[in-house]
Amino acid sequence: MKKITRLVTIVMVFALMLCVVGCGKKDDPNKDEKTEAKTEATTEAKTDDKTETEATTAAPTETETETTTEATTELTSDVTVRVGSLKGPTSIGLVNLMNKSDEGTTSGKYTFKIAAQADEITSALVSGDLDIALIPANAASILYNKTEGKVTVIDINTLGVLYCVTGDESITSVEDLAGHTVISMGQGTTPEYVLRYLLETAGVKDCDVTFVSEATEAAALLAENPDSIAILPQPFVTVATKKNDKLKVAFSLTEEWNRLSGINSFVTGVTVVRTDFLKENEDAVKLFMQEHKESAAAATADIDTTAEKVAELGIVEKPEIAKLAIPECNITYVDGADMKAAISDYLTVLYNMAPEAVGGKLPADDFYYIP
Repeated sequence: MKKITRLVTIVMVFALMLCVVGCGKKDDPNKDEKTEAKTEATTEAKTDDKTETEATTAAPTETETETTTEATTELTSDVTVRVGSLKGPTSIGLVNLMNKSDEGTTSGKYTFKIAAQADEITSALVSGDLDIALIPANAASILYNKTEGKVTVIDINTLGVLYCVTGDESITSVEDLAGHTVISMGQGTTPEYVLRYLLETAGVKDCDVTFVSEATEAAALLAENPDSIAILPQPFVTVATKKNDKLKVAFSLTEEWNRLSGINSFVTGVTVVRTDFLKENEDAVKLFMQEHKESAAAATADIDTTAEKVAELGIVEKPEIAKLAIPECNITYVDGADMKAAISDYLTVLYNMAPEAVGGKLPADDFYYIP
């Protein structure tokens, strides 16, 4: 009996051991570590995916950024802008824009009119037949006062382009004009008032001025009598001196202006726009300003192409002469605060000499368009 009881006890112990071993095989001692590792890997993967998604959403690609910027700053306009300019430096600064317009490669839409006299352009501007005009600076001020602010200046297109031309070698300065007769175009505009200012400032009281309608007429009188004295703008100066080797440039009115006035602000040509047109079509005006600036820069950077177009438009007879004249035309482009400062200084000098030279009073701040 004792043997049977002992045997049963041994069997039960053995069975219990088997259960313990079996249970031990079912429990993986590395289970917690593997589960933790798996959890970390999953978390990291989710975090990486989230980070990548946030980066993609928050930071547009370089291409997207550029496209957005261009779309924001690019100007467009379907308005046809009618532009008028004078036969001379102001038109030379526009010829590349005219050429692109003919080819249909401009961003804006334009028509152009070139005239020999400022009155023709200003009349068309006031009547509404032109939207933008390139005219003498003082004529712009007169027009502003006469129309009670219906024109606004948007840029300076040319600086000093006036020269004294003669075959008389004794003439080298304004003071030397005493006792002589001087032929000049531009009565009531820049040539007249600048010459008057220089003569008065230099103390010259016995100089007679004979006015003609156009620069070509003054050049023709010089050709007849080389000892005559004429005030001419470029490119007509170069045309006259190349046709007659007895003629030469006696002095630059710009240099005399700087010497006698003490300031460097001789502004010859400016660009104005009808104020109503500016208010209704500001994008079209800004677009013109941008393309005008590019055209003016091209006129001095690519003289050969510009000279060909100048001759084609009849501004100068031959490209060879135009190539010589363009560097002397002082073609420029100035807008904004610098434009306002230069024009204001120039008009103030004229006003102090003769108020009628600027239309009786200096223009108010709304005369100047500063985007």
